[in-house]
Amino acid sequence: MKKKLLLFFLIGLTLFSCSGSRDKSKRSVAVTLSGAGATFPYPFYSIVFRDYMRKHPGVTINYGAIGSGGGIRSLRDKSVDFGASDAFLSEKETASMSAEVLHIPTCMGGVVLSFTLNGIDSLRLTGELVADIFMGKITRWNDPRLVAENPDILLPDLEITPVYRSDGSGTTFVFSDYLNKVSPEWKRVMGKGKALKWKAGLAAKGNPGVASIVQLTEGAIGYIGSEYALSLQMPSAYLKNRAGNYVKATLETIAAAAETDLPDDMKLTLTDMPHPDAYPISLMTWILVYQDQAYPGHSKQEAEVLVDLLNYIISPDGQKLAEQVNYAPLPLQAVQKTQRIINRIHFGGERISTVPDPEMAVVNVLSQTEVAKDSMKMSRFEKSIVNER
Repeated sequence: MKKKLLLFFLIGLTLFSCSGSRDKSKRSVAVTLSGAGATFPYPFYSIVFRDYMRKHPGVTINYGAIGSGGGIRSLRDKSVDFGASDAFLSEKETASMSAEVLHIPTCMGGVVLSFTLNGIDSLRLTGELVADIFMGKITRWNDPRLVAENPDILLPDLEITPVYRSDGSGTTFVFSDYLNKVSPEWKRVMGKGKALKWKAGLAAKGNPGVASIVQLTEGAIGYIGSEYALSLQMPSAYLKNRAGNYVKATLETIAAAAETDLPDDMKLTLTDMPHPDAYPISLMTWILVYQDQAYPGHSKQEAEVLVDLLNYIISPDGQKLAEQVNYAPLPLQAVQKTQRIINRIHFGGERISTVPDPEMAVVNVLSQTEVAKDSMKMSRFEKSIVNER
């Protein structure tokens, strides 16, 4: 089975499916859940779903990494049990849904500017420079503005090839949301959204597609999820944050962006945050589910497994897996508010979640940091997931 899954990765499929052992405290049932959406959290979802299925025999979880826009459409059409997006629903998208949709944060990451320049592995950029590169206003690497920002680097007289997403993407939404805040011209000309009318560069599908073109193209620069850059050891730029500091995307700088008051519905952006150590293009990513799970073609058993899965993802064990594949775990405040959101899920008015004692949940989360420090070796197969993506 592992060899087959690895083959799927190699030929570019984005569907993950397997099964495992069920907790003895629960009745073993044959339940299949399907989800679709963001490519950004795919490495985490592939491993956390696999781990959940290993502990729950009879449960199968299929996930298609088709982009945030596709995930939202699939949830709206009720062709999946859950969607996944790096951008929360807009007012228009919310209005298009047939019922209330809840946003369940699962982990945090960043959008990084990865590049390929021979002999150069460090680069400093500002938001204004990034905006002008992706609007086609700065076209060569030895542009005086880039040279002034990087006086200690010999930048080549080489054409810049911006690489952007061709599909509807939450990563694009977060990237453009940041540029919308720091560049008045970007706000006027480009705006923000999951899909934009690009002025220059090459298009690629999904984070893996952008990463691949950047790696293969001398002079290319593209925006990708931080976990891909970290796992593939791709060079990425230091970005100037709101406090005036140049920071690189790490688990620590991404977590710093979330050191703020979080809304109860957990719908927020973490771009251009004021913390002095914050990476300026940080984000949360969400699983999207209907609050009322009683709709045609969806059983109460499926709803029960879905709620149990969501509780597992935000648990210390689930969040520990996030860190192992280069995602920042949710902070305590986020876990507490997300647990309250999960508790709102019901089946035709009947509560379906079985929540641990709140005080015990807090103790478990507080111990999460210590647990995450333990050395946890991934299997060769799990490493291949990250490397191939």
